[in-house]
Amino acid sequence: MEKNEKTKKKNKIRALVLVSGGLDSALAIKILNEQEIETTAIVFKSFFFNEKRAESVAKELNVNFKIVDFSEEYLAMVKNPKRGYGKAMNPCIDCHLLMLKKAKEIMDREGFDFVATGDVLGQRPMSQNIASLNLIEKEAGLAGYLLRPLSAKVLEKTIVEEKGLIDREKLLGISGRSRNVQLALAKKWNIKNYSSPAGGCLLTDKEFGKRLEELVEKEPGCDGNDVELLKLGRHLFQNKIKIIIGRDQEENRKMGKLAQKGDIVLEMENYTGPLALVRNYGEEEEGGLEKAIGKAKELVQFYSTRARAKTDVKFKKTCLRHRHLSV
Repeated sequence: MEKNEKTKKKNKIRALVLVSGGLDSALAIKILNEQEIETTAIVFKSFFFNEKRAESVAKELNVNFKIVDFSEEYLAMVKNPKRGYGKAMNPCIDCHLLMLKKAKEIMDREGFDFVATGDVLGQRPMSQNIASLNLIEKEAGLAGYLLRPLSAKVLEKTIVEEKGLIDREKLLGISGRSRNVQLALAKKWNIKNYSSPAGGCLLTDKEFGKRLEELVEKEPGCDGNDVELLKLGRHLFQNKIKIIIGRDQEENRKMGKLAQKGDIVLEMENYTGPLALVRNYGEEEEGGLEKAIGKAKELVQFYSTRARAKTDVKFKKTCLRHRHLSV
């Protein structure tokens, strides 16, 4: 009996499933589990989306998960995506391709039988049309070994199905943008903890996208610290100098922690109000930095209800010589 159990465990079909925190990837796991496929979730972390929501979904579904932090590699891709952007700064095709390449590496290294995703044919016009799905699968090196359980019946049969690793008849054939089938399945399986489609990716946010586009244009070498600052405050560029004004105490605190050597931090000494961070990305105009500091002071006073009309405002200026400022 013990030998049979060991053989059964050894021959268990194992799938690596990309999990975003949304409903579709959660359903993909449930569909595979219904066929007794052993699933492991792969959760990605970057500067533009974190792993917390996806990790929470994996825990709710009671599956093992692996966190892959590809923040730096992802940022490099976002700056210059081979296949362009969507409506904001979202490089959906290159994004999905990079994730699947990482999944392929893990599949090969750890002996998974195939990779699965929550893709639905036609749900997203840029990355989930038939041409994009085929392109991504081929370029990721997963031809025949990438299963899309929600749309399998309207897609070409995979090697996974041909080998009998999974029963195609028990997979789904969803296509298009309607969410009715998915919502019905979520109710059936009592799946509640999921985010809205694309809800966790900052790159789909048009306002954030504008900030990022401007930053990359002004400073192509921008890094993760620069991106983290994009999530905070009000932003203004004066030539190649960035001025950021905190909107509340929590943002002031976070900005202080992100301040780096070479930054200038401005605060009012005799009134409460926002913090300003001035970062120079290589301004060459004579007097440009002084002008930016003057503008930052104006904005700090303007956004302070107590100091806006005052004439006795005093400022504290900190020129950072070390990496971080404690606020």
